[in-house]
Amino acid sequence: MKSNHFTANINGVNVFYEFHHDSTSGISTKPTLVMIHGFLSSSFSFRRLIPLLTKEYTILAIDLPPFGKSEKSKKFVYSYENLARVVILLLEKLFIKRTVLIGHSMGGQIALNVSNQKPELVEKVVLLCSSGYLKRLPNSIVFSSKIPYFYLYLKYWLARKGPIQNLLNVVYDHSLIDDEMIEGYVQPFYDDQIFHALTRMIRDREGDLAQEILKKIETPSLLIWGEEDKVVPLEVGKRLNRDLPNSNLITYKKTGHLLPEEKPLHVCDNIINFI
Repeated sequence: MKSNHFTANINGVNVFYEFHHDSTSGISTKPTLVMIHGFLSSSFSFRRLIPLLTKEYTILAIDLPPFGKSEKSKKFVYSYENLARVVILLLEKLFIKRTVLIGHSMGGQIALNVSNQKPELVEKVVLLCSSGYLKRLPNSIVFSSKIPYFYLYLKYWLARKGPIQNLLNVVYDHSLIDDEMIEGYVQPFYDDQIFHALTRMIRDREGDLAQEILKKIETPSLLIWGEEDKVVPLEVGKRLNRDLPNSNLITYKKTGHLLPEEKPLHVCDNIINFI
């Protein structure tokens, strides 16, 4: 298997991405699977799923700015619409014309935004515990984000429970949590610049797609959920399943929010069968 890491300037911001493919498998006629991570995460969250899918498909895993190894700019507009535009422009830059989007948590909303903006680019969508129906943050928080040094409060608020407690909240089987997982999810926050960027994101994030928009997205969609998800409850998945006109929902018992880490073999089979 050949694996490459790259950075490209897209829409004025440096975007890190991983490109995985098996040069011996002859898969050029198949769509590229594009993996989009969730909030406070990165392409690291797909580390168990990617090796399974590269046996059949080419994989493009993106670190959405300001997360992972992508630039943490204070000037970039961190709206979901603009983040979806980054994905579209990167695909165009790489001459990728057929895609299956795989979005986890917030990444699911970005995938739906891409499907809404450019449906001809997206063959199918896989939503893994996707966020949904979240509103724009209250004006009081948006206004507070303009206070000098607000980023320090944000850093304290996000770190108050510590990395282990945060992982305990998103993973059902706590035995899966090891040093590699802890380091992988904590490492991006060693750079204080991310908290400046997240402060900007508070002002830019417009909220999830409205129900009337979801009902117009005809892209075939597979929704996969952990029944013990504490971050995005299963009820959100059921509601998305009702609103997306061409969708199907699969659930797993004793599974939390971090589905790509907890059930990689099952998710891989679901994706391959869906495609």
